[in-house]
Amino acid sequence: MLLTQSTTPVIGWIAAFLGYVMAVIFRVLSSVGIENIGLCIIFFTIFVRILLLPMMVSQQKFQKLNSVMQPEISKIQKKYRGKKDQESLQKQNDEIKAVYEKYGTSATGGCLQLLIQFPILISLYQVIRKIPAYIPEVKADYANIVNAFSGVDGYVSKVNKIIEGLGTNYVRSIKADSTVNYVIDQLTYFTKDAWTQLADAFPAVSNVITTNSKHIIDMNNFVAGINITQIPGFHPSIYWVIPALAGIFQFLSAKTIRQPGSEAGDSTAQMSKSMTTMMPLMSVYFCLIMPVGIGIYWITSALLQFIQQIVLNKYFDSVDMDKLVEKNKEKAAKKKAKGRKSLTERFSALVTGRNKEEENAGVRVRSEYSQYRTIRGNAAIKTKTFQDPHQGQQVDYEKLGEIGKAAYSVQEFDKKNNPRGGNH
Repeated sequence: MLLTQSTTPVIGWIAAFLGYVMAVIFRVLSSVGIENIGLCIIFFTIFVRILLLPMMVSQQKFQKLNSVMQPEISKIQKKYRGKKDQESLQKQNDEIKAVYEKYGTSATGGCLQLLIQFPILISLYQVIRKIPAYIPEVKADYANIVNAFSGVDGYVSKVNKIIEGLGTNYVRSIKADSTVNYVIDQLTYFTKDAWTQLADAFPAVSNVITTNSKHIIDMNNFVAGINITQIPGFHPSIYWVIPALAGIFQFLSAKTIRQPGSEAGDSTAQMSKSMTTMMPLMSVYFCLIMPVGIGIYWITSALLQFIQQIVLNKYFDSVDMDKLVEKNKEKAAKKKAKGRKSLTERFSALVTGRNKEEENAGVRVRSEYSQYRTIRGNAAIKTKTFQDPHQGQQVDYEKLGEIGKAAYSVQEFDKKNNPRGGNH
């Protein structure tokens, strides 16, 4: 296994780019005498939030437009409530589509940004969780340690004994044929005590282990002795500061997001209120079971989102809706003039195309079946001996003619594969 840089298509590519950014941040801070990975994660999170800001603005704009469109859409939905026939459903869809076009947007306007953000966030998680895989300077210290003890007989059992004592799912046992990169993956989550045990287990190379592990511990220490590789867990400790702050800032961030009005429907409004409560609780839980590095990202991201949301709320409160709609319509018209279709239109075309293919396939099957029945019928008219071959009557194959021969072949196939002699 490679040092766990993600190799998943798209996710791996984005992670490689973000990992490069993280490495650059580390080198810049290192050049001024600061080697603190927790601080690197904070600057890294700021970079990612700036990267995602245009999508956040676009999503906020859609929410603003949606608050104006929703009463019209709700009116259409009430008009066709209880009507399940195809014609009524089509009319309802057409009328709702007309509302979106009126405001220069589409039903997927708020979803597309979320879809784009999703692989970025997964890639970001890969980088923060596996720092040595993306920062060569950090990896070098781990490699020095692995190269030192891997030359000692029986090193596998000694290292695995320490790994078992950690009691975490993030660390797995190693084997004699494990690569250096794989072993580094496991050492990433070693505690201070685990490093001490490792040095004691290999006295011949303890100096190398102690020197490099001290540098690793110093780089991973954030503030107040909090190590970014450790998991807070459910036992009270200073580490609980991380999930607590994550929950608080996530709550503040959620409160700044404008909730849909009653015109959006009771279920939608209720779901939004539930998310305001659930998201902070989820933040607390995940920051309890994940390494502190992830929690630092979560806290910084929620705080930045809180600030960005306040600024965007003030901006969109002062926006002239008529001008916003007019700009949106102009933008949509330009896209249409260039032949660019919206996500909804592309999806609809895809579905329509598949339905057409299925319909054409059905026509072909019916046509072939009709020809098959015609051959059998014609053959039955041409010769009585061929009409019932299952009764043991002899068939003069040469006298059947082309149609008869084809029909005979079909019935012989039926006889072998359908012993009951059932008709089609």
